[in-house]
Amino acid sequence: MGVHHAGFRPLLFNEFNNRACETLEASAKLTLGSDGIQRTLEVKPQPPAPGEPAPLFPGDVQDLDLSAFHGKVDLLAGGPPCQPFSAGGVAKGDEDKRNMFPAVFKAIRETQPKAVICENVRGLLRPSFRDYFEYIKHELTLPFVERDDEVRWQEHDRQLTKLIEGGGGGTADQRYVVRHIPVNAADYGVPQIRHRVIIVAFREDLAVDVDAFVKDVTRTPFDQEALYRTMRDVDGSYWGRHKVEDYVRDEVRDRLPKDLGPESENEERKVRPWRTLRDAIQGYGLDERLPALPAIDLGKLDRKTPQGGEITDHIGWPNARIYKGHTPNELDRPAKTVKAGVHGVPGGESVVLLDDREHDASAPGGWRRLHRYMTVRETARVMTFPDEWHGAGPRGEKMRQLGNAVPVVLAEFFAKKVAAALASVGH
Repeated sequence: MGVHHAGFRPLLFNEFNNRACETLEASAKLTLGSDGIQRTLEVKPQPPAPGEPAPLFPGDVQDLDLSAFHGKVDLLAGGPPCQPFSAGGVAKGDEDKRNMFPAVFKAIRETQPKAVICENVRGLLRPSFRDYFEYIKHELTLPFVERDDEVRWQEHDRQLTKLIEGGGGGTADQRYVVRHIPVNAADYGVPQIRHRVIIVAFREDLAVDVDAFVKDVTRTPFDQEALYRTMRDVDGSYWGRHKVEDYVRDEVRDRLPKDLGPESENEERKVRPWRTLRDAIQGYGLDERLPALPAIDLGKLDRKTPQGGEITDHIGWPNARIYKGHTPNELDRPAKTVKAGVHGVPGGESVVLLDDREHDASAPGGWRRLHRYMTVRETARVMTFPDEWHGAGPRGEKMRQLGNAVPVVLAEFFAKKVAAALASVGH
């Protein structure tokens, strides 16, 4: 969705999970334009003509033959499953059968795109994966130098390293210039702390100034201190748009750092404040205003009563808990990372601490703040999906899809920068 919003026309979708396929189909016309999506079981699909729906292959990407797309792809974009490298998963890395980076390299060989964007978890940068991550980048640099099945990755990496250091390995239109950028989605306007790695590659023969591209995308447009400054004054811009009880505002202001440092650099870069969970719920987006989500009636946390009016998936859920290691989201900070947990969402990431409070003699000050689970719609807003996005399946499946997704705003930012880089060299 983010790539489409950046101006690219989708030529093909692939998704293994059937519920996610249903979500793509349900949301396509509303969120991806009038062309929509058409499911196909052809393992060798054809590119759609302008105005035709893009094919969706609902199966294993390893079965796809993309040779019909050769020379027709500006950007290959995707997120190879991150569980092999995630701290929340079993972290087997290259030994895990869910590692789909080899499918990325196969797709590059078959389509020879001008550029590639891959998103993955920050776990790829862990010391235990460092050597394999370097190997991934070497393979992306020389995707046409294939690895034989019987060859260990370490041996293939030595072959690639030798070719790269010697400046060889195929022709310029078969080689890619690769960079990886660690990101926090909050620095790009997403109302969520989400640490990820974006891997970007440009085809070498295009002569894109990749160092300038990296400098551009790392000049992040949003900043934590800028948020703190808007909160510092009682009638500052943040509290001007969010009318809250005095005790809520005072608690937030009391926790602000005393010294916020010089403001001159942020003013020069026109850095904007981090967006908060309260911003997302109240509809304060990047450049548009969405309707505020109605307050959830805590007396109707019944799993079934819609509370969003015309806005779907805004339903209260019971039995939210707070305990050590399971701390809630705070409304006046970016949300915690939305996760796709195996046994429900871990760490309190789907619990939110409310402004509402009740008397509790055992609590500090005699008051206890109430809490509840976030709704699917609130979570979708945290992932910067529009309200037209409709997830398929039960609540847990919708939350899983959101946890596995890339925030739309983050994807759009990088796709726009890739488009600008390609345009700068006449493509």
